[in-house]
Amino acid sequence: MTQKFMTKEEIKARVAEENVEFIRVTFTDVLGTIKNVEVPTSQLDKVLNNDLMFDGSSIEGFVRINESDMYLYPDLSTFLIFPWATDGHGGKVARLIADVYNKDRTPFAGDPRIALKKAVKHAQKQGFTEFNIGPEPEFFLFKLDEEGKPTMELNDHGSYFDLAPLDRGEDVRREIVLTLEKMGFEVEAAHHEVAAGQHEVDFRYDDVLDAADKIQTFKLVVKTIARENGYYATFMPKPISGINGSGMHINMSLFNENGNAFAGQDDDYLGLSDTALNFLGGVLKHAPALTAIANPTVNSYKRLTPGFEAPVYIAWSASNRSPMVRVPASRGLATRLELRTVDPTTNPYTCLAAILSAGLDGIEQHLEPAASVDKNIYLMDENERKKAGIKNLPDTLLDALEELEEDNVIIDAIGTHIIDKFTEAKRIEYTSYRQYVSKWELDNYFMNY
Repeated sequence: MTQKFMTKEEIKARVAEENVEFIRVTFTDVLGTIKNVEVPTSQLDKVLNNDLMFDGSSIEGFVRINESDMYLYPDLSTFLIFPWATDGHGGKVARLIADVYNKDRTPFAGDPRIALKKAVKHAQKQGFTEFNIGPEPEFFLFKLDEEGKPTMELNDHGSYFDLAPLDRGEDVRREIVLTLEKMGFEVEAAHHEVAAGQHEVDFRYDDVLDAADKIQTFKLVVKTIARENGYYATFMPKPISGINGSGMHINMSLFNENGNAFAGQDDDYLGLSDTALNFLGGVLKHAPALTAIANPTVNSYKRLTPGFEAPVYIAWSASNRSPMVRVPASRGLATRLELRTVDPTTNPYTCLAAILSAGLDGIEQHLEPAASVDKNIYLMDENERKKAGIKNLPDTLLDALEELEEDNVIIDAIGTHIIDKFTEAKRIEYTSYRQYVSKWELDNYFMNY
């Protein structure tokens, strides 16, 4: 599923043929925010020759002001042309995703995409050729007011798999899907989700680096198309209390020269190979630390509460959806694990690097997962969960950060630069949250004390 590599000459020819006026060179900061430097096509040679510089001191978690000069090295396989014209012009905008390099032309340790590449190399050294990822991102659509500002009014009151007229986002989803397909995505499904105003678009699995790139591109497309149709799209995990939040389930499988390394024999446990079970054991072992990366906002933990389909317990199952990891029924080449905790505010590069490294640690250490939990964990009382050895995921961002800071496998996978900058920013975020007095507190305490 790796994207076709394009030469510099092929890119130049496409730019000329398609009347491309600007090149948007994008990268991702430590917190997962897409950044870009946009240059006119007159500067295309500079871009393609890795000579485009930018001020790294202005980017969250990058470098100090006295180290500010940095280079962008575009990955030529990520070249695409956005299927919309520049405002007021007939020309188009193209995109290249870049890796970040230091002034001395060495890879920057704070670049999340480079961290993911490092994790992939680790997997290759263990004999794995691909780590395939199929994401299932969810989002909400809210109406815009007359000034084009987002409101808290949802675009519809539909529910799971509803059709128009209940699902008023149907046309927007279709436009999103058509736009993605023009950009090289293979979309497998698009539908209304459980909550009012909530939607999901699933695209075909890809090798992990391509999948991370596509997640970032997907977010940009969804927000662009939504706004063009009078809506605001948000990937916030829990924008409205009392209804389901938005997740981004991650389907994953490791491949080696013999095919899917997760596929076992018919007489193996649940048809899973030892590699799959050990990988699962690693993910479960490192789940508390993974949570900080996979659920990186204060709001993420409003989604991870019982009663709204999001997992809150460290467990797995082949037959129900309440644990954090599910094993879908497909076997053979389609054998995979589905991690259900991840939400779309995560940085896909660091998140997937952490997941892969946790699983590889499980393989290296021959970690066996606890027994599959086939009961609905939400209906089990505390004693039942204790007997089954089921532990809770971290309740808050602060708890998750403390787990992350004690997990050397995840720290080594992502790198100390990214971890230090990430935890510093997130502790500031949590402190700011603690200082805010919410309406809930006023409603429950103001008149009672």
